[in-house]
Amino acid sequence: LEPDLVGLGTIADIVPLTGENRILAKYGLRQLASTKKPGLKSLLQVTGLWGNELFSWNVVFVLAPRLNAVGRIGSAESAFELLTTFDHTRAIQMAKFLDEENKKRKKLDEHIFAEAIEMVEQTVDLENDRAIVLDSDGWHVGVIGIVASRIVEKYHRPTVLVSVTDGTGQGSARSIPRFHLLNAVKDASDHLIKFGGHKYAAGLCIQPENIADFRKAFLKAANSVLVPDDMIPTQKLDAELQPDDISMDLLNWLKLFSPYGPKNMRPIFFLQSADIIRPTKIVGKNHLRFKVLNSKQGFDAIAFGMGDMKPLIDNAIEPVHLAFVIESNNYYGYPQVQLRIKDIKIGDWKA
Repeated sequence: LEPDLVGLGTIADIVPLTGENRILAKYGLRQLASTKKPGLKSLLQVTGLWGNELFSWNVVFVLAPRLNAVGRIGSAESAFELLTTFDHTRAIQMAKFLDEENKKRKKLDEHIFAEAIEMVEQTVDLENDRAIVLDSDGWHVGVIGIVASRIVEKYHRPTVLVSVTDGTGQGSARSIPRFHLLNAVKDASDHLIKFGGHKYAAGLCIQPENIADFRKAFLKAANSVLVPDDMIPTQKLDAELQPDDISMDLLNWLKLFSPYGPKNMRPIFFLQSADIIRPTKIVGKNHLRFKVLNSKQGFDAIAFGMGDMKPLIDNAIEPVHLAFVIESNNYYGYPQVQLRIKDIKIGDWKA
């Protein structure tokens, strides 16, 4: 048994982290942090994770994307070589190569995402259509699933993206909680060559001349099941905290329930009328950073992709409410509590 590889694979495969999976993931992460495998160690070094405590989200958002990137846009052999080589020099080379390939994959994501957004704004009736079906020549089939997930996140509608290459369309579909994606694809399957998937994700093949009819059938299925309220995203809250409840002690207590993942997600906390130091700051690619105060100290908070809310928060007269998870941030060289913001509400949070 190779605990580091088992833990890596278990978490990267997004399986429920309960029962034996949680045990394998927990001890796998511990072994991974001190692995002696040249490839894994090199990948941890290249990503800046070597020497740090590892969490499941480090695998999901940092390691796994680099291992998967080469398979998405080329050949997975490079990832296999990294994981199996005993040559330290070659391992460093491969880790750097995977890192560069992941950057290329991100650029592809951004390019296709921008094209898809433009198509939605120009061709989709967001007032009446409760699903989105887009197609284009030459979209890279290895990344359209990722982009479909981003479209779902932005518009909160079931989404199908189809890439037409060499006379055949290959599609990836993603869904929202109240819509069974595979059932809808089955309802429109007369227009497909083949398909497969489950409630939240599916893949399909289609002749280009059938895309328009598939779109009509898929929209019909979505419009018959979904109601306007389903188009409004909701944020589940696990518990309300008072400002002085936030502490390193709470963070350490929460670590006992890790590793977190499907069926064992990090609890999402709610803080009413947060005391925020203003003005807030925009960092990176439209991320919002600010401090939240309690009676004893201030805590860093980061809201990814929420930079557009800066003027609303900075000028808010009504209370600002926060939904967040608590995590550790070693930015200053030692662990500190950080709030990763999941949602921000100004005024009546129940409205």
